[in-house]
Amino acid sequence: KTENGVLVDSKGMTLYPFDKDKETPGKSACSGQCAENWPPLMATAEDKKSGDYDVVKRDGDQSQWAYKGQPLYLFKKDSKPGDMTGDGVKDVWHVIKP
Repeated sequence: KTENGVLVDSKGMTLYPFDKDKETPGKSACSGQCAENWPPLMATAEDKKSGDYDVVKRDGDQSQWAYKGQPLYLFKKDSKPGDMTGDGVKDVWHVIKP
C-alpha cells in the first residue's frame, strides 16, 4: 500500500528497493550485514504474484516480496510508521513512489 506517496508495508513502515539488485534481476544482492540493516520484506510459501507485486527467492529457500521486479526491504533505523530515514542512504537506497 502507499502512504504519503511512498510504498509501505502492512504496518505503515517505509519500503525501499536496493539499486544493486538491478544487477541481479529477480534476486536479492542484500544478505549478511546488509540484511541485518535492511531486513527483507519476507513472503510466505502461500504468497503469490498480485499486480505489480511478486515473490522472489532468497538464499536459504526463503522468499521476499518484490515490486515491479525489485526486492523490497525495511530499514532498521526507521522506528515508527512514516519514518523515511533510509531514503538516499549511500545513494543506493530510495523510497518507492508508485
